[in-house]
Amino acid sequence: MDEHLKIFTGRSNPVLAQKVAESLNKELGQLTIKNFADGELWIKFEENIRGSDVFIIQSTNSPAENIMELVLIIDAAVRASANTVTAVVPYFGYGRQDRKDTPRVPISSRVMVDLFTTTGADRIITMDLHSTQIQGFATIPFDHLYSRMVLLDAINALGLDPENTAVLAPDVGSARMSQSYAKRLGMHFALIDKRRYAPNKAEVMHLIGDLKGKDVLIIDDMIDTAGTTVNAANAAKENGAASVTAVATHALLSGTAMDRIKESAIKKIIVTDTVEIPNNKKLDNMEIVTVAQVFGEAIQRVYDGESVSALFEF
Repeated sequence: MDEHLKIFTGRSNPVLAQKVAESLNKELGQLTIKNFADGELWIKFEENIRGSDVFIIQSTNSPAENIMELVLIIDAAVRASANTVTAVVPYFGYGRQDRKDTPRVPISSRVMVDLFTTTGADRIITMDLHSTQIQGFATIPFDHLYSRMVLLDAINALGLDPENTAVLAPDVGSARMSQSYAKRLGMHFALIDKRRYAPNKAEVMHLIGDLKGKDVLIIDDMIDTAGTTVNAANAAKENGAASVTAVATHALLSGTAMDRIKESAIKKIIVTDTVEIPNNKKLDNMEIVTVAQVFGEAIQRVYDGESVSALFEF
């Protein structure tokens, strides 16, 4: 029945791709990726994909080679006469640059969408975009999945008392997501007014809400340098929080993120596997939940011509 459904992966997150394939009772397709001595990429499909619906799983986190790899795999699939080519991008890089907020800067997320579209992708599937307006840059179908299906289970497993727990939005940008979680979980809501004085640098200005004696959940779409999350956690503790748990979809954990988290007031950190987390970035208090089932279900629905949005109707 699904002989024309084929799943391939680049090198950015093969562990997640393997889990996605297993959730669909499929084997990952044979794809060879090598580097020339100068770093250029050589890519070849090692099986016939003519007439197949091809799904390529590749997160576009650093280094930028992951983006180039995905673009070249898409091009190879198109030239190998695949029926359709879908870019499955668990973490969509450059999502923070979605508008011209200062003069003479690129709209990088638009460039990303254009790269995939121009190369020949028929559809893009991604998860928890930093800015949902990025969908508007695409002229092809763009499915935006949510990690909340698996994160809600992980949060509920903590056994927190909703009456004595607050969801703290670390900045105004994450307020809508945090409010959604607070409503869903029946918890209180609080907000931090943050001032960003340089890229990746911010400070807490005001805290809106009562955290005294409460268990606090800090929920965001990503943890990059962890500055925002750690500042929010420390502010929560200073305002009387009993405990702080950080929850995020994309664990980029760049630069000094690990040291910041270790030295912070964060008791537990829950993240997903949209980005492959190396062993040296795994902490004793870190729980990694997989989103493979969500992507597997979405891929199956796209292949069968069914609604993807129905996945998120609670």
